[in-house]
Amino acid sequence: MTELKSIDYDDVCRTFACEIPATFNFGRDVVDHWAEDPDKVAILWSDASGATRSLTFDDVMRASNRLANMLVSQGLQPGDRVIVQLPRLPEWQIALTACLKVGAVPIPCITMLTGKDVAYRINHSSARAAITLSEETGKFQGLDGVDVRIAIGTPVDGWVPYARCDDCLETFTAYDTPVDDPAIIYYTSGSTGNPKGVCHAARALFIWKVSADYWLNLTPDDVMWCTADTGWSKAGTSILFGPWGVGAAAVFHEGPFDPKHRFEILERERVTVFCAAPTELRRLIQEDVKEFDLSALKLTVSAGESVNPEIVDAWARLTGVPLLDGYGQTETLMTVLNYHGMPVKPGSMGRPLPGVTVAVYGEDGQIAGAGAEGQLAIALPNPQVMLHYWNDPERTASQRVSVGGQEWFLTGDNVRQDEDGYIFFEGRADDIITSSGYRIGPQEVENALIEHPAVQESAAVGMPDPDRGEIVKAFIVLTDPALASEALCTELQDHVKRTTAPYKYPRAIEFITELPKTVSGKIRRNVLRSRDKGSS
Repeated sequence: MTELKSIDYDDVCRTFACEIPATFNFGRDVVDHWAEDPDKVAILWSDASGATRSLTFDDVMRASNRLANMLVSQGLQPGDRVIVQLPRLPEWQIALTACLKVGAVPIPCITMLTGKDVAYRINHSSARAAITLSEETGKFQGLDGVDVRIAIGTPVDGWVPYARCDDCLETFTAYDTPVDDPAIIYYTSGSTGNPKGVCHAARALFIWKVSADYWLNLTPDDVMWCTADTGWSKAGTSILFGPWGVGAAAVFHEGPFDPKHRFEILERERVTVFCAAPTELRRLIQEDVKEFDLSALKLTVSAGESVNPEIVDAWARLTGVPLLDGYGQTETLMTVLNYHGMPVKPGSMGRPLPGVTVAVYGEDGQIAGAGAEGQLAIALPNPQVMLHYWNDPERTASQRVSVGGQEWFLTGDNVRQDEDGYIFFEGRADDIITSSGYRIGPQEVENALIEHPAVQESAAVGMPDPDRGEIVKAFIVLTDPALASEALCTELQDHVKRTTAPYKYPRAIEFITELPKTVSGKIRRNVLRSRDKGSS
């Protein structure tokens, strides 16, 4: 097995240097680079039926070149946006790589999105192309502007079969992407309004390898498995840009969550670094793993929500390997982390990634010293921080402040920094709900609920849950209070599942007569959260 590398954190930060090139194309400069070794494994794929596929970097290079040629033949150009809505299939990595080689901007999307979700992303981004499964093509019906449509699976009228790539050339001259040009867009939920389009430049795809090196502890000989879904930036951190940036192989499994099967895969693929959401880890630590050979495993990491110290200790006892928590955002990538060789303080997110300068921004508009509480801020410029919110300059500007001539990016998360520089998460400055690793904007749930004729008003909040971290709870004012019933609760839950992505539905519903609001009419979700805690 590969060995864990210990770092002297203070020494690494003092000497850290990372020169950003003037141009960077991940497909050419990373995938094609590792493909020089024709036997080097890139993807170890499996699904719930037991099917498996193993692809080398050479396989990915050739397949992505074929798809890139087909995309160009269909009229795709550098800068064009491409919806890539695929489950955990090797074609996901191939599609993203091909888009990047063309210089197009992929928009990774999970397959659970509804037609309404897809339409919003297409209209907001002015996407010109889509790559998806044949069974997902119905979600694109009637949508204008998407004139390049590629479907994987059975033929669909109006869609080019992905299989036609087999007739395309296996060589392709990649676009020389300027490092500050848009390279990828992730849509992520906000506390108000529609999802935000987080646009990262090519420089972010280059710098992703830094957290892979120091946090994930990866080398070219490692096998990384991250269970994140394909629409998350976490998939970039630990499935694609991170592992491949340092030449590690990535395990990719398409199937439902099954605790025992997780350990079977860890054993079968000889996984050395495992990444899972705290929600999964809470289930996994309840398993008996004596029958499994986990000797290849050297490290486990987690992010997306705080990992309780009890889980960290239980995982170490169960597997014999450390569990390192980390913090990042879609807007900033992984920024505050724990590292092997650095003392871990229970409950802390860790210390800033080398090359990243953070501070606490106080309510007085000043940068606070050690021991203070406030909003986590990241010094700019920083290649990890997003280029901008797509088509939203006002929101982009709202998260940047200047203090004493230094510009900072405000994360919206409240933290405390101790005397040693460790960062402790105190709570979100907005109302985002994080459930089982998914970020859910309350207004998305509320918008779905209001479409039901029985609902007059609603407010969605996150409530603590031992298994999922949080669950969505909806407080609902009915058009007729007499309608309140358990049957209506079920009906409303089913309605939300049909109207938006199923994972957003409220697992708890309470009917109330009036929502608490500010003078300006804004829902006071903090009051609802406090009220519910007080009644439990």
